[in-house]
Amino acid sequence: MSFASFRRFSKTALFSVYLLSFFYTLHVALPVYVNSTFLASLVPERFVGLIFTISSLLTIVALITIPRMLKAVGDYFTTVFFIAGEIACLIGIAASNQPAVIVTLFILSSVLISLIYFDLDLIVEGYSKDTDTGSIRGLYLTSANIAWVIAPALSSVLLIGDGYWRVYIVAAALFIPSLFIFARRLEQFKDPLYRTVHFTEGVKKVWHDKDLRQIFWASFLLYFFFTVMTIYTPIYLHEHLGFAWKELGIMFSIMLVPFLLLEAPLGRLADKVLGEKELLVAGFAIIALSTTVISFMTIPTFVLFALILFTTRVGAAMVEIMTETYFFKKIRAGDAQVVGLMRALRPVAGAIAPVATTILLSFLPIQYMFVALGAVMLIGVPVSLGLKDTR
Repeated sequence: MSFASFRRFSKTALFSVYLLSFFYTLHVALPVYVNSTFLASLVPERFVGLIFTISSLLTIVALITIPRMLKAVGDYFTTVFFIAGEIACLIGIAASNQPAVIVTLFILSSVLISLIYFDLDLIVEGYSKDTDTGSIRGLYLTSANIAWVIAPALSSVLLIGDGYWRVYIVAAALFIPSLFIFARRLEQFKDPLYRTVHFTEGVKKVWHDKDLRQIFWASFLLYFFFTVMTIYTPIYLHEHLGFAWKELGIMFSIMLVPFLLLEAPLGRLADKVLGEKELLVAGFAIIALSTTVISFMTIPTFVLFALILFTTRVGAAMVEIMTETYFFKKIRAGDAQVVGLMRALRPVAGAIAPVATTILLSFLPIQYMFVALGAVMLIGVPVSLGLKDTR
């Protein structure tokens, strides 16, 4: 892209959305690996999971009901309100020394994060055409994935000493530009017609459409994978294999690079050359095999673990961009209820995965949890094969 072309593109609404996505994701990713440790310093460790469960359940309810709010006040004003509320929550978490207040704000922040992501989904879909969905979604995810790669290293610097409050105040500061970008650059966004669809009707729509049903299962499996790996990989590598947090910060940044490098080109590939099904099958197979290998790596070698974690995310990047592309080719911008159901899968997985893993760990050492997770990911292969390709 020439400089002149970039200047023209920088004035478009889509560029604003991509920039907004970067700051949004950076503020989310910064505390994501320290949240559970921070909460454990405030409440008994056994209650930390309950906080995440409550957050997930409230998020599900919020995502189911948000289309009514969008229909009443529109996506623009709703999102501005959510962004301002999220910034206030993070400042409150950093400033407060009352556990009850901090936990309440953390739960509210978790809900707002999902609602903002949902609103951005509808805006991107409003600017997308089916023939370019993969390319647009790929660039959208890439702008977010740049932030995911940066965040672990930045968090490790902020966590020197007793620095939890620093992580949250910096996360709030990093999200402030999003408020100005959204308020100034996306004011002209025209809301689609948000069709009023009751929750049960939305579920029926998904259930009776085989392709939507299959892509929902594929997305759930991916979110299940993300949840388990985010919670237990740091525990296994740090507590059981002895990796230092400084090493883990670098390792996690390397691990996330595939999302940055692969999703945009894979989105274009799905639009122009291949359909989504083939890449979904390959992605799930890579996730399953590489995750299983972790159970048999018992020597804490930085390079080997960085490589295998990198490989797991190669598969995850393939699955993520293909599920996003396929889903948004199957729906319209006004299908807010269906998008809400899709985004509710993440908190559903966030509620189910820790419970399932806790039960599993009562029978198996944590080392072999990765074998079990790899086996679960293999379910994604027949699920993906059941899709009708868009090409």
